[in-house]
Amino acid sequence: MKIYVDGDAFPNLLKPILVKQINRLKIETLVVANKKVNIGKSSFVKYLIVDAGADEADNKIVELLNAGDLVITADIPLADRVITKNAHAIDHRGELYSVDNIKQYLAMRNLMEKIRESGEITKGPKAFSSKDAELFANQLNAFLSTCNRFVI
Repeated sequence: MKIYVDGDAFPNLLKPILVKQINRLKIETLVVANKKVNIGKSSFVKYLIVDAGADEADNKIVELLNAGDLVITADIPLADRVITKNAHAIDHRGELYSVDNIKQYLAMRNLMEKIRESGEITKGPKAFSSKDAELFANQLNAFLSTCNRFVI
């Protein structure tokens, strides 16, 4: 298994959490972004800068992704593409996307986008908090523990 990080909006609070797990389990990780992003010190982390533009990082992740890999992203359309390729996706707030829930998340995201396009003012997501980081850490640990049992 390889981890891909959608690096363009990766929260700083999550960087040490992720690097600790990467180093502990020696998981090859690729951070993909359209600008320089540093998640921390690890010999298991590589960085790939893609051209600027909508979905360039997403497209590269999907191109490189294999079944069973993990993508960390808050981008629901990307998570949908990841699930379609039989891989896994966790968002920054600890939600594990799956075949069972991704279409619901995508439908809600698309509905909110249409509402905003119609001129309706909507609230954005709540500010990222240490509680969100804790939920992410717990979900990542649970996911990697499950995967690790199958790898050994």
